[in-house]
Amino acid sequence: MNEINSLIKKRFSPLAFSSKQIEDEKMELLFEAARWASSSYNEQPWRFIYAKREDELEFNNVLNCIIEFNQEWAKNAGALILVSTKKTFTMNNSDNRHAFYDAGAAVTNLCLQASDLDLYVRQMAGFNAEKAQADLNVPEEFECAVMLAVGYLGDNKDLSEELLSRAEAPRVRKSLDEIRNRNNWFK
Repeated sequence: MNEINSLIKKRFSPLAFSSKQIEDEKMELLFEAARWASSSYNEQPWRFIYAKREDELEFNNVLNCIIEFNQEWAKNAGALILVSTKKTFTMNNSDNRHAFYDAGAAVTNLCLQASDLDLYVRQMAGFNAEKAQADLNVPEEFECAVMLAVGYLGDNKDLSEELLSRAEAPRVRKSLDEIRNRNNWFK
């Protein structure tokens, strides 16, 4: 049997990021990879607002939208990205119930491109979407979906004890039998 793609195997969500700055060219490649994701009706409903750590005012504006627990480690990332989705289709203004799914595809492309560039991404649900909407001037027709921390891999020894235990926990995935079943729902 063949192995899964090496970029998929390499990808993981670290808690420790290094202080190394992310090159602008690499940031552009991340967004270019996201741009090529498939989407319902080719709507491409995702939008990215990002700030690099060296732009302290902008970075802190995004960081302050993240819950305090996640700020502890996210503050060290090279960049923070807010992903939002357009709630309706442009062609007819009807609800786009696939927007989050499509944005997830774009973020997956971004994560795989990051792996290829020796960058790492940690996705967060732990942020204040209403604060992000207001503070980052996200229009009402968009919904804040997820926050990403992006950067070069840091050293786990720099983490607090609580974060260290999480960072060093084994990567666990459900078995194939738990996530797929042929022809019918699970018994």
